[in-house]
Amino acid sequence: MSGRRKGAETDAATDAPPSRWAWLGRLWRLSTGRFGLIVVIIVVATAIVARFWTPFDPQQVDISSRWLPPGWPHVLGTDAAGRDILSLLMAGARTTILVAVGAGIVATIIGIALASLGALTARWVRESVAVFVDILIAFPVLIIAMMISAVWGGSLWVVIWAVGIGFGVNIARVTRPELRRVLHSDFVVAGRASGLTPAQNLMRHLLPNVAPVFIVQLSWGMAVAVLAEAGLSYLGFGAPVTEPSWGLLLAELQQFITVHPLSVVWPGLAITLTVLGLNLLGDGLREATDPTLTHARGAGRVARTHVPEVVA
Repeated sequence: MSGRRKGAETDAATDAPPSRWAWLGRLWRLSTGRFGLIVVIIVVATAIVARFWTPFDPQQVDISSRWLPPGWPHVLGTDAAGRDILSLLMAGARTTILVAVGAGIVATIIGIALASLGALTARWVRESVAVFVDILIAFPVLIIAMMISAVWGGSLWVVIWAVGIGFGVNIARVTRPELRRVLHSDFVVAGRASGLTPAQNLMRHLLPNVAPVFIVQLSWGMAVAVLAEAGLSYLGFGAPVTEPSWGLLLAELQQFITVHPLSVVWPGLAITLTVLGLNLLGDGLREATDPTLTHARGAGRVARTHVPEVVA
């Protein structure tokens, strides 16, 4: 009886509806998702802390402290102007988060709008949007950002809008076929028959079912936004000189790489880890939120743990 009761409890637990935050537990169990989540949390926390406190003033010049090696109180050393490299990296994290989040918001709005127009409207509108997306996607994001910067001057907002528009088009191109596929599902047809408007059907049924694909594209876009900001700032088209930036710091330290090679490692490592963390977090979120992958894993787990009872 106890074995039968335990089996009934296991079946009840298996059939219970998942918690709203169950995806977070699945994300944490994935090594890639856990690494990406930790990296992103560290970068965000650093940006928040740098908003109120840094070990030294990032722009404070102290010629007497030029090129100090890592130690106390300059944990990562100083640059050619005597500025604390750790303080510059912490202040640069604010710029990185601003560009990544801003470009992500712009890409989300543009991508969802174009994908919805290309999937839910009349045929001539869908075809026109598809042609328009194919034309825009032919222009590289960095080239667009450099062209805009050459006209309006280099700034963070130019990088945000250029990267957001470029990857919004990418998101639309990938998401539009998924919306068309889900559009013919039974639950979408049932929602339409029950009186849901196209906008309600989009928010309740379509977008949640294409969210895994959208999340991967968005995380990739945010990672490329970090790279684009660093690259454009390195070339002089991104953040102004008065704004702390990892790309600017890398450009300033790169000319001394043969004399002080360790100083170049820190901004390069910060950019690399942030981009890697965003990409791995996107992959982990896709696997944790994709209902097909979740159900497949759950079915496999039930099959492995189900053992026929032997009645004595």
